[in-house]
Amino acid sequence: MLTGKQRGYLRGLANKIDAIFQIGKGGINDNLTKQVGEALEARELIKVHVLESAEGDVRELCQTLCQGTGAEPVQVIGRRFAIYRPAEEPRIQLPR
Repeated sequence: MLTGKQRGYLRGLANKIDAIFQIGKGGINDNLTKQVGEALEARELIKVHVLESAEGDVRELCQTLCQGTGAEPVQVIGRRFAIYRPAEEPRIQLPR
C-alpha cells in the first residue's frame, strides 16, 4: 500500500514518461496482462492509454489491470493511468 507521499513522488515520475500500452475495444485480456506484468518487472512504473473505443470506465480498467498484475494504481487522468509495482530488485527509491 502506497502512502500519499509515495504516490505523489510516483506521480511526479509518471509525468515524464510516455504511455507504453493501449487498451482498445478488445479490453483487457490475458496477453495484455502478461505483457504489462513483464513491463512492470522491467520498469516498475508504467503509463497506459485507454482508447475511445474501449468499453468500460478508465478507473475500472485501471483497477482490473492492477488486480491482474499485482500493481498499485498511482494516478488516473483523463484516458491515461499510471500503475506501479516494485521489482524484485527495486530501482525506484520511494520516500518513507
